[in-house]
Amino acid sequence: MLDIADFADLTPADVQGNACVIVATMQTLRVNEKNTVARKVYAHNENLEPHFTSAALQTPGLDRIEEGEDKGQVKFSFRNLLALHRPLVIVDEAHNHASPLSVEVLNRIRAACVVEFTATPADDSNILHNVSATELKAEEMIKLPIRLSEHKNWEEAVRDSILTRKRLESVAATDGDYIRPIVLLQAEAKDRDVTKEVLLKHLLEQEHIPREKIAVVTGDQKELDGINLFSRDCKIDFVITVEALKEGWDCSFAYVFCSVATVHSKKDVEQLLGRVLRMPYAKRRKEPDLNRAYAHVSKASWPNAVQQLHDRLVEMGFEKQEADAFIEQSAGLDFGDSEENLFTAAPIRTVIELEEDLTGVELSVVEQTSVAIEKTIEGSRVILTGDIPAQVMARVVQSARSEDARSRLFAESQRHQAVWHRQVAPANRGVHFAVPQLCFAFEGILELAEPAAFLDARGWNLLDYSPELTEHDFRLTESGVEWEIDLNIAGRLTHTAVGRAEQIDLDLVETDWSQSELCGWLDGRCRQPDISQPKLLEFTRRAISFLIEQRDIPLSALVRWRFVLLKALLQKIARHRESASQSCYQETLFGPTATTETSFDYTFDFKADAYAPNWNYEGQPHRFQKHFYPLVGELKNKGQEYDCACALDVTPEVKHWVRNLERRGFFLPLANRKFYPDFVAELQDGRLLVVEHKGEIYATNDDSKEKLNVGLLWEHKSDGKALFLMTVLERTGASLGEQIERKIVSCQSKAE
Repeated sequence: MLDIADFADLTPADVQGNACVIVATMQTLRVNEKNTVARKVYAHNENLEPHFTSAALQTPGLDRIEEGEDKGQVKFSFRNLLALHRPLVIVDEAHNHASPLSVEVLNRIRAACVVEFTATPADDSNILHNVSATELKAEEMIKLPIRLSEHKNWEEAVRDSILTRKRLESVAATDGDYIRPIVLLQAEAKDRDVTKEVLLKHLLEQEHIPREKIAVVTGDQKELDGINLFSRDCKIDFVITVEALKEGWDCSFAYVFCSVATVHSKKDVEQLLGRVLRMPYAKRRKEPDLNRAYAHVSKASWPNAVQQLHDRLVEMGFEKQEADAFIEQSAGLDFGDSEENLFTAAPIRTVIELEEDLTGVELSVVEQTSVAIEKTIEGSRVILTGDIPAQVMARVVQSARSEDARSRLFAESQRHQAVWHRQVAPANRGVHFAVPQLCFAFEGILELAEPAAFLDARGWNLLDYSPELTEHDFRLTESGVEWEIDLNIAGRLTHTAVGRAEQIDLDLVETDWSQSELCGWLDGRCRQPDISQPKLLEFTRRAISFLIEQRDIPLSALVRWRFVLLKALLQKIARHRESASQSCYQETLFGPTATTETSFDYTFDFKADAYAPNWNYEGQPHRFQKHFYPLVGELKNKGQEYDCACALDVTPEVKHWVRNLERRGFFLPLANRKFYPDFVAELQDGRLLVVEHKGEIYATNDDSKEKLNVGLLWEHKSDGKALFLMTVLERTGASLGEQIERKIVSCQSKAE
């Protein structure tokens, strides 16, 4: 690993024998082709000559010397060295490097592959992996939700930003780590009304903020340079900027975003919002108020603040449902001088002011409990309360005449529903949901039943397994073809493939390696944490002896093909471990002396902030009412698993349920891996129900049988407190709902 400034230190041996990581800025290489002379990376450098052999010089597209006695010769430049080896290029903050010149630079160095990291990918990006906001929140990396406050004018927005920071400062004083909340204020450009100068003057003269507590960061004013915002001696509480702060500005003490700007650059708003979302120390704080971010805007500059903020979050990479759920509106628009109102819980009530009259919409008495329409001087006011039936809201939306009004009604109702679901979801109401896990007793101590534990508990001896590498395990085949080039009678060059029998048999050429040296070489590269070194060395010795003595393979051939032999040996050991694990699994859980228990001392807890799906169910066509979390993770809008989720949601005996996540949820052990059932539910009577759904064609295969066996064992050892059901949607037979009902009732009867 080296800095690009030290490229001359790179040797051919480094490149040939290692993965070389070169750290650089795009600016080092990003220059117009006509101006490359001034950059060292494009210049001829004699130190790089060893990299350019005669073969390398034939590579097309390399820069050549343009003048002097070496004119026409390939430059020994770092650019040519990169082009020669076709590097993998990783670009951070890739949204800043999408210009034609940046693309030209990547082509110039003949990048074999370009991987881009960005929080704001372009619409046509080839996204290989996306990290959802929910995942980041579960990893305690970001502050969510965002508490949004709208104000009549920018002065009130600034005032309440100051009050918010003051309140947060008092809360932060009780935290175990040092946190100094900071406000980011976005001013307008110099040709607008609320410029950085106006905003600074307002803070100094009207809000009486000391100048030493304010930093102005713009293109020509960089008052944060050289300042450590994390230092206890730092006095900066407010940062005024116009456009996005430079990349890398990652002070997690930024909590409050206040925008007085009328014109919003998407990129600038997204970048500034990102600055207030980082969690201090990447660790969830004990005080809930320190786990949120705060935004203050004026109605004049943000007329549709919720929708605008929602759109910015979606542009930043939030999924639509996440953006809906993670924006909270404060209880009131004006806080006055009271600090107590700043942190009141956001109400499940949304008020939408419209400039057209909707009072003609007919609503029944029942419907009016969730949707109320009042006439105002400007038009009408729509008030949403609690859960809104989709058909009712659709009628209200369609009654609006203008497209803008319909769009706003729809967007606000979607956000209202998302916030309502988030606040009433059991996970966010402090409901405890824990599932007992399968355990086994080992030397009098209860151990969690998982694949790695079975081998540890029972132990295994590699020498109990055969070291013989058969023809199927390891076979020598010449991967290349040897060619013979000669002149024919006419004096022309000919080339002919040489048969295997005619080739010089390199496998018979003597080497300086002894059999013990080969064993030692293999042993050093086959080390396993659960195999002692003496046993591994003996197993390797037996394997080599078998190949030489029983299969008549020369030692020189084994040395020549040692890397292939190493791979074969590792695969053989892995198969033996799998066999041992299967045996230990059966003996530990199902053997005559097995001591298994479904234990409430070992539980998987579905915690409020630990549910992190890679993607979310879109909410159509069924709106789930009983899911433990506000969003349903990794469930498609149709298919048998969707049907199973719907059946759970409408089963009266089900109190709440959760879509269990692969590798991040409740599991049961299999011999060589963990099994994550599709759904976990708590019943009204306190029992737990785990459901695994299988398509009809998979219901009877070995994998399904193994899962069913361990699921029923988990159920049997729970003393009636836990149920396991494997559902199958057959063409003829009980529906999914009937299967769930039957399981609940039959097990209840047995318990009674």
